[in-house]
Amino acid sequence: MKLVLKFGGTSVSSSQNIQNVATLIKKLSKEHKIIPVFSAISGVTDDLIRITNLIQNRNKEAASSLAKKIIKMHTDIAEQCVKNPKIKKDLLNKMKSDLDEFQDLLHGMLLLGEVTPRSSDYMISFGERLSINLVAFALNEMGVKAVPLTGKDVGIVTDSNFGGAKPLMDTTRLHVSHTVENLLQKKIMAVIGGFAGADQHGNITTFGRGGSDYTATIIASSIKADEVWLMSDVDGLMTTDPKIVKDAKLIKEVSYIEAMEMALFGAKYIHPRALEPLVAKKIPLRIRNTFNVDNPGTLVTATPQADTQKMVKCVSTIRHTGLIDVRGGSMVGAPGTAATIFSILAKEGINIMMISQSPSESSISIIVKKNDLDKAVNSLEMNLLGKVIKKVDVTVDVSIIALIGSGMRGIAGVASKVFTAVAKKGVNVIMIAQGSSELNLAFVVKDSDCNSAVQALHDEFKLGK
Repeated sequence: MKLVLKFGGTSVSSSQNIQNVATLIKKLSKEHKIIPVFSAISGVTDDLIRITNLIQNRNKEAASSLAKKIIKMHTDIAEQCVKNPKIKKDLLNKMKSDLDEFQDLLHGMLLLGEVTPRSSDYMISFGERLSINLVAFALNEMGVKAVPLTGKDVGIVTDSNFGGAKPLMDTTRLHVSHTVENLLQKKIMAVIGGFAGADQHGNITTFGRGGSDYTATIIASSIKADEVWLMSDVDGLMTTDPKIVKDAKLIKEVSYIEAMEMALFGAKYIHPRALEPLVAKKIPLRIRNTFNVDNPGTLVTATPQADTQKMVKCVSTIRHTGLIDVRGGSMVGAPGTAATIFSILAKEGINIMMISQSPSESSISIIVKKNDLDKAVNSLEMNLLGKVIKKVDVTVDVSIIALIGSGMRGIAGVASKVFTAVAKKGVNVIMIAQGSSELNLAFVVKDSDCNSAVQALHDEFKLGK
C-alpha cells in the first residue's frame, strides 16, 4: 500500500518522540510505501505567530527573546535525537542553515517594524521546515534513506491568499507526483513539511491552522495513495468531548460528509478543507493515535458499513461564541437587508458561523467568534442603526451544540427528542438552525448550560453504548 502519514506536533515534541515516530515509520516502510508529513513541534507555530504580533507592536526585545527560545529548542533536540557523529554533523549544519535564514528574516522584519501577510507566512512556515529536518536525519540514522522537503520543495502550488491559501490542484498534482514518484523509485523517503506551499511566484504561503492535514490529503490525491493516516494524540473521532462526558466513545467509521461537518463543528483533529482532495479519488482516511498504534482509530470513507450507521453519530460543540440579534420593522419585505448586513461584516473580516431569520423578517440572529463580537456590533451600529435596523441585542458567551449523523435524514421526531432532552435539564435554547441535508441539527445555548445539554443529548441518543 501507498500510505501518507501525517504526524501532529506532539508526535515530534521531544527527541524520544522523534525516535519513536522514526521507529514506527521504519517498521511500516517494510510493508508499505510511506510518505510522512509533519507539523511543527507542539507550540512552535503559536510562538512564531506571537513573534509577528510582537514585531507589529514594536516589541523588539520580546520578539528576539522568543526567537532565541525557538532556536535553542530545535538545536537541543537536534543534539539529542541523533547519535551518529557524521549524521549529527550533517543535521546540525542543515539546522544552522535554516536557522540562519530564520534569523535573517527576523532581523529584516524588526528593522522594518512591520509584518505583511507575505512575510508572516514566510516566518510561520519555519516550524514545519525545522521539524522535518529532525525526523529525516533520525530516519537516516536508522538506515532509512530520507530527505526533508518543504511544501514548496515537493511542488505544492497555491494561490496568493496568504494565511489561507488554496492549492492549484492540477499544477500541484503534476509537480508532486513527479517529485515523490522519482524519490520512491530511488528508494528515498520524502519527509514533507505540512501547512505550507508556495504561490506561482515562489512566495511561501500557508493553509491556516491545522493545515498539515490539508498538505497530507493534497499529497495523497496527487500520488493516488491507498490511504491517509492522520496521527495525533487521540485515538480518533469521539461521540463527544470526553472532557465533558466521561463515557464518550470512539467512532469507528464515518462518511466524508459527516467528517466534514464534525470538522466544521469543532473536531480539531481534522482541517475543514482536508477532506476535499480525497472525495473525488475516494481515498480513505484514518484518524489514529501515534502513542497507541494498536488502536485502528476512526475510518473516514465514502460508504461506511451498515452496522456503523446511527441516527446521531456525535454531539459537537463550539464554545465561547457571541450572539447578535438585529431587529427592525424596516427589514420586513426589504430585499437585500441580509446581504447588506453580511457584506458589512465581511468588510471587517468577520466570519459568520451560524444564522437564523424569523419568518416575519423583522429579526436576524447571527453567531460570531467572541473576539469578533465588539468589532461586529460596532460596524453594524455605525452603518445601519437608525436606518435599516432599530436595535442590536448582544448575548456574550454562548455555545453552539450540533448533532451530526447521516441517519437523521428523513427521520421524524429527531428535533423533538433533542429539545425534550435539554428541556428536562432546564436548558433554554436561544437559537436553532438545520440544513436542508438534515445531516446536522445545531442550536445555541448559554455557555454555562453547554455541558449539561451535551450530557443530556449523549444519554438520550445512547452514544456511550
